[in-house]
Amino acid sequence: MTLRVSIVGGSGYVGGELLRLLLFHPHVQLAQVTSERLAGKPVTATHPNLRGRAGALQYTSASQLEPCDLLFLALPHGEAARRIDEFAALARQIVDCSADFRLRDEDAYRRWYGAQHPAPAWLARFVYGLPELERDALRTASFVSGVGCNATAANLALLPLVRAGLVDAARDVVVEVKVGSSEGGAQASDSSHHPERSGVVRSFAPTGHRHTAEIQQSLGLTNVHLSITSVELVRGALATAHVFAPAPVSEKELWRAYRSAYTHEPFVRLVREKSGAYRLPEPKILAGSNYADVGFALDEETGRIVSICAIDNLMKGAAGTAVQCMNLMCGFEETTGLEFSGLHPV
Repeated sequence: MTLRVSIVGGSGYVGGELLRLLLFHPHVQLAQVTSERLAGKPVTATHPNLRGRAGALQYTSASQLEPCDLLFLALPHGEAARRIDEFAALARQIVDCSADFRLRDEDAYRRWYGAQHPAPAWLARFVYGLPELERDALRTASFVSGVGCNATAANLALLPLVRAGLVDAARDVVVEVKVGSSEGGAQASDSSHHPERSGVVRSFAPTGHRHTAEIQQSLGLTNVHLSITSVELVRGALATAHVFAPAPVSEKELWRAYRSAYTHEPFVRLVREKSGAYRLPEPKILAGSNYADVGFALDEETGRIVSICAIDNLMKGAAGTAVQCMNLMCGFEETTGLEFSGLHPV
């Protein structure tokens, strides 16, 4: 079976990763890639790493989109929701990589995004696109939302503890996520200008980050507090979650919880070594891969559990997970086109 696939909004970083993955996918024919600004130019004008692989593929205007089997939407926030009826008429399946359909509740969307949702009737039709949480629903889904990269790292750090009942609902859960500059997207700004961005450890969202809503929705946590810090890194996100269990817990119990959650997950690796430079999850060695590395530490004196997850924000936090969802939606082997490891050194 060959799937005819197009990408709407292919010139950004997530669009570029979708291109890279789909050009090598054995069951995909890449039909069209849109960019209003670059229509008529080769996709390698913005993604030079694809030279020799993209052939004569050029950007086209979205107004020239033809029907296909599946559409990936990699548009700026708000655009997919405003045009969802148009896109749904072109493809029987859609994976939207933006935040437009991540939240199921219209009131929650209004609270976290500060506006009415442009297409509230569509919210319930989308499945949240994190396979580790929604695998069964994804197998029969026609419409799938993207995932927030910070929310993905936090969700995967916390999921084993939530499933094992090791999160005290009466106490706060605090998650600090350190992120690379690619999270800001391909469009430059004052804060992303190299002399301003280079070398920083900048807390740009100590409170109120929108991805908090995804963690609350996915894990049922009402007392989770998320902070985001920019660090000297291009790709990568590292979530460090601080949790207290409702009763004293041992390391053996924690190992049991993490292994129960992730032993059979194809893209989650447990990392907790006794020695070496990479004893705990590290985003640097995941660059370009769809893997998430998860580890933990226990402060036996206080009962604090520190759960850590590292990902490539453009891959497991965006395009990689989107292709993983496509594989599930279309009946392909879930790992198809995604099994390569990260690079070392980088």
